[in-house]
Amino acid sequence: MFQSIANTIQSQSKLILTLAGLGCITFSPQAIAQEEEQDLGTEVVNVVKPYTPTISDAFKVKQTPVLNDDANTAKKPVRYQIFSVPVASTFTPAKSKASGIKKIKAPKSWDNYATLGFGNNTTILAELFSNFEISRTENAGVYLRHNSSQRGIDGLAIDNKYYDTRLDGNYYNRQRDMSYGIEAGVEHQIYNWYGSHFNEMAEAISYSFPEDVNQSYLSAYAGGNIAFDDSYFKKATATLRYTGDAFSTSEINFRAQPEFSFPVSDLNFKVLADIDYLSGRFEQGISSTDEIKYSFLNAGLSPSLVYSDNDLTANIGVTGYVSLDTNASETNFNIYPNINASYNLLDELLVVYAGAEGGLEQNTYYQLKNDNPFISPTQQIKPSSKLYEGFGGVKGKLSSVIAYNLRGSYSNTNDQVLFTRNAIDNLYFVDQPYQQANSFSAIYDDIKTLNIFGELQVEVSENFAIGGQVNFNSYTLESQVEAWNLPKIDATLFTRFNITEKLYGGGSIFFVGEREALVSYFNDIYAPEKTTLDSYLDLNANLGYRISDRLNVFAKGSNLLAKNYEKWLDYPVQGIQVLGGATYKFDW
Repeated sequence: MFQSIANTIQSQSKLILTLAGLGCITFSPQAIAQEEEQDLGTEVVNVVKPYTPTISDAFKVKQTPVLNDDANTAKKPVRYQIFSVPVASTFTPAKSKASGIKKIKAPKSWDNYATLGFGNNTTILAELFSNFEISRTENAGVYLRHNSSQRGIDGLAIDNKYYDTRLDGNYYNRQRDMSYGIEAGVEHQIYNWYGSHFNEMAEAISYSFPEDVNQSYLSAYAGGNIAFDDSYFKKATATLRYTGDAFSTSEINFRAQPEFSFPVSDLNFKVLADIDYLSGRFEQGISSTDEIKYSFLNAGLSPSLVYSDNDLTANIGVTGYVSLDTNASETNFNIYPNINASYNLLDELLVVYAGAEGGLEQNTYYQLKNDNPFISPTQQIKPSSKLYEGFGGVKGKLSSVIAYNLRGSYSNTNDQVLFTRNAIDNLYFVDQPYQQANSFSAIYDDIKTLNIFGELQVEVSENFAIGGQVNFNSYTLESQVEAWNLPKIDATLFTRFNITEKLYGGGSIFFVGEREALVSYFNDIYAPEKTTLDSYLDLNANLGYRISDRLNVFAKGSNLLAKNYEKWLDYPVQGIQVLGGATYKFDW
């Protein structure tokens, strides 16, 4: 139908074009003939009405034409059929089994253990640790330790026993977004001021040295910590400690250190705060009966910007401290640098780091007696101010088993602690066991220290590792002649090994170089002079055997070179010390 309509339109178009063409052909010869016969002249033709073309109405072809086709018939439905024929088969598939991973039996972990050991010089070592799982998020623990020895130094008429017992307890709670813990403990120590060269002079001057030169320290503490995962307030710690002794000394020290962190673009703004309060008293001085009191309040703030990416870590900040000496009514304010950075040059093979840091450290009677248990209860206490410590070095891993660290530093510290032996100020004013030219006092001096430090660790496998470190020091002092009792070189070498699955052991060697000490007996008779303490080497070893998962036996040896070296002037140490014992692990 569409084709017939198109043919009709095409035929009409050809007819119209043909008639128009004939008209043009007829008109043209007449005009040419008239032009040849005569001049018709000029005539004006007025057009009364212009030609107005019209457009006929358009028609639209239907989208879906109606078909009048008598040949259309209805579709017949198609039916599908399957002709199945049974096939006989004797194949029976085997049932498959799931392939599993062979499980390695995890070693049994125990929440508690007890250790008991005995050695020469009537040495006793006892330890007990117990952990209690209160719930999935709560744990509590108790730790008890005792170590003592009786008269282990030959050639001394004075008692030289020592005794150290401490008990600690803790509780920890871990929540989804925070964790906190509390802890407390008590420690009791007994030492003797046995190291007096004045003992050899007693017969010459008809002086009888007292038999009881015992000092007993008692300290107790309580503290806690808290940490948050998603908070500007990151964490905080606080500790309250009491220290006393057998001579009515008392000291209270409270310290709190909160930490805040604020993200700033790609940086992290950290603020560390430090509040340190110390108050204490000594019953008398080393050469007087006047009471010694001290009290300090130190408040510090350390803001810094921290940047960290894959290779670079940098911290830029300052630290400020206000120190108030309430007894002397003095207030000091100091600003210290707090800058450090590290850069990974060769994918942890070579990491370069450098910085400059400083700060205020409050010296306490508790810390001084831990550094030197033979000090007298007559100390002058004050803080040490490290104005700066510039450092730089390289560290990294030479391979998967070898790690190293090489560091150099230069520091300037005001009022750094040095230990010198007390002299007898007056022979007739000797009524205390620490006034026999046998105790030490802390003195202070401004010291600049150049330090070179090196460390190397080699972990060949889980069964063998060896490592060591060494320190070289050079001191420049403001007032004192020497850096008393500070070594210029010290080194440590250690190893651990597993001989078999059950037999294991380890060892260590400590080397301390020569130190200068100040010799003085009577302040009003002999002028102080210096002497050199010999360097010493201390060899230690241990060997253990696992009888079962629960029971281990061990043997330890200390100072195996049998050298009664002097760590402090006129204070020789015990010779060979051998101790054996067992450790038993259990659950309640």
